[in-house]
Amino acid sequence: MDRFDGPPRLILVADLDCTLVDHDDPENTDLLRFNALWEAQYRHDSLLVYCTGRSFSSYSSLRKKRPLLTPDIAVTSVGSVIVYGGDSLVSSDDVWTAHLDDKWNRDIVLEETSKFPQLDPQPAKSQEPHKVSFFVEKEHAVEIMKVLPGRLEERGVDVKLVYSNGYAFDVLPKGAGKQGALTYLLDKLEVEGKQPSNTLVCGDSGNDAELFNISQVYGVMVSNSHEELLQWHEENAKDNPKIFHASQRCGAGIIEAIERFSLGPSVSPRDVLDTENFHVESLNPVHEVVKFYLFYERWRCGEVEKSDKYLQYLKSLSSPLGVFVHPSGEEKLIHEWIDEMGNLHGDGKEKQFRIWLDKVSSSHISSDTWVARFDKHELSEGKVRSCSTKVLLSCQGEKQKLTWMHIHQSWLDESFSDDQEKWIF
Repeated sequence: MDRFDGPPRLILVADLDCTLVDHDDPENTDLLRFNALWEAQYRHDSLLVYCTGRSFSSYSSLRKKRPLLTPDIAVTSVGSVIVYGGDSLVSSDDVWTAHLDDKWNRDIVLEETSKFPQLDPQPAKSQEPHKVSFFVEKEHAVEIMKVLPGRLEERGVDVKLVYSNGYAFDVLPKGAGKQGALTYLLDKLEVEGKQPSNTLVCGDSGNDAELFNISQVYGVMVSNSHEELLQWHEENAKDNPKIFHASQRCGAGIIEAIERFSLGPSVSPRDVLDTENFHVESLNPVHEVVKFYLFYERWRCGEVEKSDKYLQYLKSLSSPLGVFVHPSGEEKLIHEWIDEMGNLHGDGKEKQFRIWLDKVSSSHISSDTWVARFDKHELSEGKVRSCSTKVLLSCQGEKQKLTWMHIHQSWLDESFSDDQEKWIF
């Protein structure tokens, strides 16, 4: 939340499972479309918030399986955990945690819920200090929700009960939940003088319904939303023009909502890449790197013709003296790597080859020079390899175009390439 001096243009708050992540799409088509749009158009001045019922450990596991961007904030465990940076618990919100401790006693919750044999405890990975979770059929959940709060209140414990997806039953502190967490974050931004221009919440199930209760937000229910959320909308918000039932699934529905509410650019670079001239005429390093890597992906997948005109065009965008430092440490002229790229045309066609960039930023370091920084992730044959990348770009010549002067990459985490010659750029 400290990335900006002023208010963010947009806060996009997205549930994960069946909202941003489509589990029926193994190729992650719309998630990758969303990723390219966010990095090219929103990362620099907007906040991405994941708001999921998953525990933090389960959320972290999902990020290893799906091409999810790094959020600015991760709200996990149905609003009972807030993490800044989205990657580790070292930046969790202790003020929020202390707030949830008020009139909460996990031991008493466990004792009282054990008196209901219909409640089947979820695995340990789904439990949190401020969340006790069960599986239960709907008819039993309805009855339990009538009596459990009163029993706990008699013992000095105030709770919120959340039932979703027709099986998930969560017991939370009274102030928790997705609405409570988002309200807390919005209030915090307002105190800091950073109240966002717009906020868009995105969901598909019952535990997302309360997000739509926040008066100042726009909301989208993706087309594949559960009946429980659609019923809530019919009963509580059918005349609210700020809540929209998308015609498309998951990530595509979120993009649809951005257009519907005129919240900013809504065309993903994945949908409009001009393979005849993919250079961005405006001096925007972020757009430049996003579009370049989308073209590179299409080249490797054989989705553009194998033609020297493309390789020559790439060379025209880079300095003849420009150097690419491979993550292995090998250094070559950028033009030499472009020549080697010619041999890889179509090699990823049958390997589900995909590239996505994360945390793209740029810095204007002189009157005509920029540095772009990002993490590049490359998927091939089910394995993801990742590297940290820095690109030095300069505005040269009368045409006022950006020229790639230097590229430097370093492996991230435990990544490395089994075949160094197939890792280019």
